[in-house]
Amino acid sequence: MLLKFAIKDFIQDREFKNMSKATITGYKYNLEEFHSYCIREEIMDTSEVTGNTIKGYLLYCQKERGNNPKSINHKIINVKAFFNYLTNELELYTPKTNPVVKIKKLEVDIKIEVFTDQQVKQMLSYFAHLKHRDKSFYAMRDSAIIITLIGTGVRLGELVNLKWNDINFDHNVITVFGKKRMQSSIPMIDKLAKELSEYRLFCERKFKKLPVYVFTTREGKQCSPDSIKGMFKRLSTIMNFKDVRLSCHTFRHTFAHRCLMAGMDVFSLQKMLRHTELSMTEKYLALWGTALKDVNDKYNPLNKIEIF
Repeated sequence: MLLKFAIKDFIQDREFKNMSKATITGYKYNLEEFHSYCIREEIMDTSEVTGNTIKGYLLYCQKERGNNPKSINHKIINVKAFFNYLTNELELYTPKTNPVVKIKKLEVDIKIEVFTDQQVKQMLSYFAHLKHRDKSFYAMRDSAIIITLIGTGVRLGELVNLKWNDINFDHNVITVFGKKRMQSSIPMIDKLAKELSEYRLFCERKFKKLPVYVFTTREGKQCSPDSIKGMFKRLSTIMNFKDVRLSCHTFRHTFAHRCLMAGMDVFSLQKMLRHTELSMTEKYLALWGTALKDVNDKYNPLNKIEIF
C-alpha cells in the first residue's frame, strides 16, 4: 500500500473515532513530515519501511530539524500509533514485522518550571494597571485567564473550550472536558468565583449578549489555542522572565507545586489535575519532595510523640 494512502486512511480513522482537532492536527503534521522524509529516501510503499527507516527519520528530526528529546518522543508516539494501526487494523504487518516494535522513547531529563509568587503578582499587577487605566477588553480577559489557570490548573484545551454554562456559581464548581473527552468537575474557591463573576458582568456589558465561551476574541468568538499562546508570547516579552517559560502548562505545574507545598495529599492532587495514572502525579512529589520540608515539619507524627 502506498504510504500516502495509508496515512490518509489512518487520519480518516482518527476522524471517524472523533478524536480532538488538536490530536488529528498533530498526527497530520508528523506523518506528513515522515512521508516527506521517506520520499527523500526514495521510499513510497509501506512494505519498504523498516525500523531503520524510522530511526533515520528520528535522527533527521534531531540533527537537521533541531528537535529536542521531548519533541522526538512526541513524534515517536504518533508514528507508533500509525504503524500499530497498519498492523492491527489493516494487517499490513505482523506484530513481529511492525517497524516500530523496537523503537523506544528517548530518556529525558525531568525539569518542571514553576512561577514564583512574585512573578504571578507581577503579571496580575500589569493587567490591573491596564484595567484601571482604560478598562480594555484584553486586560480584563487576560487577567481572568491567568487567575483561572493559577486557581484551577486547567490545561490549554480545557481553557479555550470552557463555556459559561460549565461554570456553576451557585455551587462554585467548574466542569471541564479534558483528555479523551472525559468530563470532570473542579471546585472553585470564592476568590476565583468573584473574579469570574466580575469578568462575566464585563462581557455582558461589552457584548450585550453573553458569548457562549468564557474566553473569546474581541468579536466574541472562541479563542483558539494559538491565540492564547500568542498572548503569552507577548506577555513574556513584557515580563522578561529569564528562568521560566510563560505557558498554560507552567501555570498547571505551579498549581500542582503550590498545592503540594500547602499540604495537599497526592491522591487529592491527582483528582484536581485529572491524571488517569497516579504515577503522573507522583512525578511532582518526587521533584518537590525536598520543598515539602515545612509541611513535614508541621505534620510529622513524631511532633506529638515523646521519645525517651
